[in-house]
Amino acid sequence: MFINKEIAQLIILQRIDLSGFFLQKLRKLLGRRFFTSIASKYIISPKTVGKKYIATMNKEYENISKFLNFDGEEILSIGSGLCGLELIINENHSVKKFTIIEKNYISKKVVYGWDNSNSEAYNNLELVKLFLKNNGMDENRFEVFDFDKNTLPTNNFDAIISLYSLDYHYDFTFYLEYFKKVFKKDTKIIFDTIRPEYFENLFDKVEIIDTKEKTVHRSKRIICEGLILKNDN
Repeated sequence: MFINKEIAQLIILQRIDLSGFFLQKLRKLLGRRFFTSIASKYIISPKTVGKKYIATMNKEYENISKFLNFDGEEILSIGSGLCGLELIINENHSVKKFTIIEKNYISKKVVYGWDNSNSEAYNNLELVKLFLKNNGMDENRFEVFDFDKNTLPTNNFDAIISLYSLDYHYDFTFYLEYFKKVFKKDTKIIFDTIRPEYFENLFDKVEIIDTKEKTVHRSKRIICEGLILKNDN
């Protein structure tokens, strides 16, 4: 598995739970800005971080693969970070194409929490492409869109995945109008939320598939189908 120091830093910034006790303690003692600019760059082992990351992504794959059929499908990934999950899906299935929507900058300090603006980011899209290509994903199988600069694709998708991003860090309605353009009748979406009951008014089918108790804040992972458009003006 190709993971260099820059990629390992991205992993730590995106998944603080993989940083280990020592770095988490440093973050509490010295502050998040120090953690972002110094600790996450220099006080890490790419090999160790990489092993933890892939193990975590394998668990995520096992969790959602029970509910989605990836073969021959167009998959949209929102806020997917480094795309380790997409890499594992690609290794196990014949996906038609991955479309990835992400941000392309690293905030000055790490902030974890829900807001309405989608204003923070911890990513480098060139490193995402490097990670995918150097770990065996064909360039024709994926396309990466910068949320802040690119026109987002409006083709229909079979499945949408947004783990610990959509409605976990920012309001689902931030993407609602966009989803109305790309959802098919049978499109399925999986994401994490603190308010699963809210989505019963937006989808025909809502199912809780997992409960997370040991994350930054407690949440439910849900799968939804049948986006309701009847309230459109």
